[in-house]
Amino acid sequence: MKKIIDGKKYDTETAKLIAEWSYGNSSDYRYICEELYLTRKGNWFIFGEGGSGSIYGEQVGSTTFSGGEKIVLIDEEDAKKFIEKHGDSETYEHFFEVEEA
Repeated sequence: MKKIIDGKKYDTETAKLIAEWSYGNSSDYRYICEELYLTRKGNWFIFGEGGSGSIYGEQVGSTTFSGGEKIVLIDEEDAKKFIEKHGDSETYEHFFEVEEA
């Protein structure tokens, strides 16, 4: 997916996929899939898609919803949280400095 936001192109084909998670299967109205990406210039974004009952659902009629998808820009702190929750420690340490406990 490609999206121009504030004059900058965010493209899942050219950005690096860092971590991902999903719930359900694509035929489920509650299905959700989110992928964390990092652009070549160091910008973080999430590509998300889901069924009609997910946060990515789109209203297509007065009472009708459909599945949808979108790109959401996030900052470094949100990227850290995403990787902590859905990634692994090696991925986290690759991108961020970690203090010994």
